[in-house]
Amino acid sequence: MEAAEEELERRSKFLSSLIQKKKAIDQQEQHNHLNVRVRASDMRLALQNRAFACARDNLDSMPGKKLDSKKLALALKKEFDATYGPAWHCIVGTSFGSYVTHSIGGFLYFSIDKVYVLLFKTAVEPLEH
Repeated sequence: MEAAEEELERRSKFLSSLIQKKKAIDQQEQHNHLNVRVRASDMRLALQNRAFACARDNLDSMPGKKLDSKKLALALKKEFDATYGPAWHCIVGTSFGSYVTHSIGGFLYFSIDKVYVLLFKTAVEPLEH
């Protein structure tokens, strides 16, 4: 009976690894489709995908495909503030440096086309009067 349990455990691990590989391939295909490259991240995949889709939609809707960094940064910030609560911050551009402190699970730095996006969340503490 113990050998059967070991075999079942081995097969279960094998199937889990196949599922993880498939998810990674699907994620990479989605990134390729959106022309996204993750540079650094401490964020759940669902939130990353939301950021990618929001950025892609906003870039595609810009007149003449001319980059409006402020508009894109504001759109991402508003989307994340409304969906995931305050206080999200967004920096968009083709060349910038940064050094930020962020909440755990609230950091994403990615490029889409030739635009770089830094999206991060900070903790909000209530003011004491």
